[in-house]
Amino acid sequence: MTPPEWIQRGVSLLKPSEKNADAAARPARAPAAKKPAADTRAPRTLAERLEATLRRHGEAMAPRTLRKALEDLQAVVDPRVSEVEAGRRAHDIALWYAQLPREERRDVWLLMNECFAPDAAKLKAAHAQFESAATGSAEHGQAEVRLRRALVSPRARLLQRFAIHPEGLRFLVELRAELLAELKKDRRLLALDAELEQLFSTWFDVAFLELQRISWDSPASLIERLIEYEAVHDIKSWSDVKNRLDERDRRCYGFFHPRMPGVPLIFVEVALTQAISDSITPLLDEAAKPGAEKAGTAIFYSISSTQAGLRGVSFGDSLIKRVVETLREEFPKLKTFATLSPIPGLRQWVGQNAATLLPRLPEKQAEALGRALGALPPTADRLLPALDEALAMTPRSPLRQVLTQFAAEYLGRALVDGRPVDAVARFHLGNGARVERLNWAADPSPKGVKQSWGLMVNYLYDLKRLDKHREMLAGGRIPVSGDVEALMLKT
Repeated sequence: MTPPEWIQRGVSLLKPSEKNADAAARPARAPAAKKPAADTRAPRTLAERLEATLRRHGEAMAPRTLRKALEDLQAVVDPRVSEVEAGRRAHDIALWYAQLPREERRDVWLLMNECFAPDAAKLKAAHAQFESAATGSAEHGQAEVRLRRALVSPRARLLQRFAIHPEGLRFLVELRAELLAELKKDRRLLALDAELEQLFSTWFDVAFLELQRISWDSPASLIERLIEYEAVHDIKSWSDVKNRLDERDRRCYGFFHPRMPGVPLIFVEVALTQAISDSITPLLDEAAKPGAEKAGTAIFYSISSTQAGLRGVSFGDSLIKRVVETLREEFPKLKTFATLSPIPGLRQWVGQNAATLLPRLPEKQAEALGRALGALPPTADRLLPALDEALAMTPRSPLRQVLTQFAAEYLGRALVDGRPVDAVARFHLGNGARVERLNWAADPSPKGVKQSWGLMVNYLYDLKRLDKHREMLAGGRIPVSGDVEALMLKT
């Protein structure tokens, strides 16, 4: 008897097909693991993390580790322990800190920053008393003392105790170097940075620094640091550094701190020449003949700061003064002191301002430049690529003329908040120098071309006019020579 069709259809649905049968024979796969959902909750504050039990995704230290770190830091400032014991505890923390990954170091910074801040209530009360006291009264003096004491944070005492150990000062400088790189991302750390900068301004005051000459006879470790930290003109070999330390016509000096022996905080390389140098090439030429016996000029051709953690701590002014005094004692014939300096911000500034500078050119000059560029009137988008051929330009080239004018404008007028835009100009002009002369193709190295199309500048240290130049700069005027002023665009 043939089964009814509806039974056959039902049985066929129960029988697996060959394909389905093979699948049925294989072991069943475990369901795919779900990815953990992103934590969309707001990040916890440091105080919340210290009170928590478990670490959230994205947090560096676990709450338990964070609390232990805070206890160790608090033990450093415990008033019951001696300075020696406090320094030992701080050193132990420094050794532990050195092993931490960057993310966990940031947690240590936050602990230092937030858990050792001044007492807000005491500070507010002391400030109110100071404001209410009559100026000149006994109460006013007492109120100022209370305010000063309230402003002294436990954070400062903590950092001071890290400096007790011989390696502590270096530790704090390196800590700040790391911290500075993170400030834009985490503005909460600004107070810790300010505290460090203030302490460093005292600890690295020039009264505590020693000027030392660095020579070829200096320890090899010191010469290696010179090679490592040279920031202006890279030292390419041992013969290169030997040339820069040549006894006959070169000098190199550095400022050193007694708690950081063997580490020049800032150093200057000097060439003794007959006149103000207009190119770095002969100064770095190892085959050039020395001529110190005829030298009447000292050229500071490289000044390098070595410690990023000391940013904002200024001792360059004192370095230049001390070096000038030392050179004059050894070489009484020296009369002129000048630099041969890079212009690191020139290319970027011209790129940003060319469109507004070009319309200020005299009509005939603009026409000559336009013909050279193939665009009348000349445009920035034509000018900027053409300047890449700067090293090949002849003295009569319209492009060379305009680039020199733009460089004079940049060095002679470009200010931000009353200070020169260019970092090197800011240093030398702040020390009382003046912009003396622009030098075409003075640095043909790839770095020099990238920064300023090879242009360099001489800053002159006229020892009788340093204060006058500083006064001019404070009034918003950059001191320049007549030659440089003649190159500047008409206002």
